[in-house]
Amino acid sequence: MGGRQTMTARPGGACVATFATGREIVIPPGGCTGWHFHRVRLEAVVVAGTLTRVLHDRTVEVHTAGTTFVEPAGAGHIHLGHNLGTEPVVLRVTPVLPEGTPFSIPTPAPPGATPAVCGQHTH
Repeated sequence: MGGRQTMTARPGGACVATFATGREIVIPPGGCTGWHFHRVRLEAVVVAGTLTRVLHDRTVEVHTAGTTFVEPAGAGHIHLGHNLGTEPVVLRVTPVLPEGTPFSIPTPAPPGATPAVCGQHTH
């Protein structure tokens, strides 16, 4: 998915080119993203399937096709996404990232949560 270039002001008056881009993410049945966080806020639409998200405090959120959600930025918002269904989960997300910036940052599980063994993430 393409994007349009915008300029982002930085402290000290420097401007950095960023691209308002969209990405499509597909998680197959049984698939899991592993624990991670994002440098910028993400807005997501579930196009197909049902996504189960486990948040840093072990709260579980379920998002079905046609729903939206926001993932806040920063290491304080560690989470994982899991497809517990029988059809692929298709997400469209709209981050605004400086060109070449990683989409997400893998991280260890938060305190009290199961490590990156996605099949056991709610235990």
